Amino acid sequence: MSRQFSHQELAALMKKCAGLTVDPAALAGSPEMTFTEFGLDSLGLLAIVGELENHYGTPIEPGAESCKTPNDFIDVINASITAGA
Repeated sequence: MSRQFSHQELAALMKKCAGLTVDPAALAGSPEMTFTEFGLDSLGLLAIVGELENHYGTPIEPGAESCKTPNDFIDVINASITAGA
């Protein structure tokens, strides 16, 4: 079984790609909060998608950069990783 992309990893990428420090527990515990509410804009999310494509060596599903919430984004990333495995 493949490992799943997590809130912890998303928080680390938000720091690396957009300079935002976000508690992973806040990402996981606030499923309805949007990336905008966490301070992440579309360019930051696009940078995260690019980083993930490089890391996993597989394309991420089109539209991932348009996800509004962290949970939706994580679902798309995990589906892309599983499909590319």
